[in-house]
Amino acid sequence: MVVMQKLSSVFEKQHPDIHLRWVVLEENVLRQRLTTDIATKAGQFDVLTIGNYEVPIWAKQGWLDAMDNLPASYAVDDLLKPVRDGLTYNGKLYGLPFYGESAMTYYRTDLFQKAGIKMPDAPTYEQIRGFADKITDKEHQIYGMCLRGKPGWGENMAYVTSLVNAEGGQWFDMQWKPALETPAWHKAITYYDGILKADGPPGASSNGFNENLALFASGHCGMWIDATVAGGMLFDKKQSTVADKVGFAPMPTGSFKGAPTWLWSWNLAIPATSKQKEAARTFVTWATSKDYIALVAKENGWVSVPPGTRVSTYENPDYQKAAPFAGFVRKAIEVANPNGQTAQPRPYTGAQFVAIPEFQGIGTQVGQTIAGTLTGQTTVDQALKAADSATQRTVSQAGYPK
Repeated sequence: MVVMQKLSSVFEKQHPDIHLRWVVLEENVLRQRLTTDIATKAGQFDVLTIGNYEVPIWAKQGWLDAMDNLPASYAVDDLLKPVRDGLTYNGKLYGLPFYGESAMTYYRTDLFQKAGIKMPDAPTYEQIRGFADKITDKEHQIYGMCLRGKPGWGENMAYVTSLVNAEGGQWFDMQWKPALETPAWHKAITYYDGILKADGPPGASSNGFNENLALFASGHCGMWIDATVAGGMLFDKKQSTVADKVGFAPMPTGSFKGAPTWLWSWNLAIPATSKQKEAARTFVTWATSKDYIALVAKENGWVSVPPGTRVSTYENPDYQKAAPFAGFVRKAIEVANPNGQTAQPRPYTGAQFVAIPEFQGIGTQVGQTIAGTLTGQTTVDQALKAADSATQRTVSQAGYPK
């Protein structure tokens, strides 16, 4: 988004009758502001940055304009199918992807070499814990594991939900009864709490995606499990001091193989309340087009282009050469399985979120409770008991099962 904001002067030169006014917000604040704005039909924005969580839910409410009748040059079929499917409601697209991602494990090859350990092709969480213990060197501010700790349904809970899935857990059973006070959640949160206390950086409960990216890029993380989109920044010598020392592997597996896997996209969408729909559509199609990707490549280099959206990006030899992780990321997105089954049947879809409108509130509240374990305010048992009970209250008030 920083790059897009900078390059939007090119768009304004091409379209002198359209002027852009950017509103930049921290991720949790962005989500809160946009949800309030769209639900109350306040109409403050003409273009929204939203995720594949919001797009189908908001489209169903009639809050978004359909992105249909796009010009042939836009090449809708060039959009990666799993990403396109996540933005489709009743056969129509309601958002266009600016970038897409799955998740992976980043690690420092030099630290692994020094410790005499090798990252397996398919690491387990147990192995990862052992590696983190071996490469942590707190005296020199090198932390074996960085993970999201900042509370938020799309911050710490995106990672935590993936970890819970991997251990065979889920948010709700088929009767919409919360399933947080279960052995799977207990195992997952005990692991998360334990590895961050033993091998994580100080103040982990304040670190979201951006904070961990900065820590890894400046040489302070030995491993980091997070979104594939970070690859473009970590391998970029202009942004990362460890660009030539980064290795990557799939997300670790837990006791339940085949769990739903992370699939996210950030998208540009037009609210039904926009008074500048044509201008908004012109900008959204420009900022998510093949031409825009070529512009980023020309200005910032191929390693910096928005990943995870277009087949043509991954088939481009220049991108393959600049981004050693390209093929890995494409495969991770193409096999991502957000609608797959958890160990026990579940009534919802989503891998790192629950695809119901109430999850924004539920996930953020539970995220604050879980973050309390990292700061020592609460134990894992107490946190899960409180989280389960708060979740039960919310779904009961919302009238589940519906």
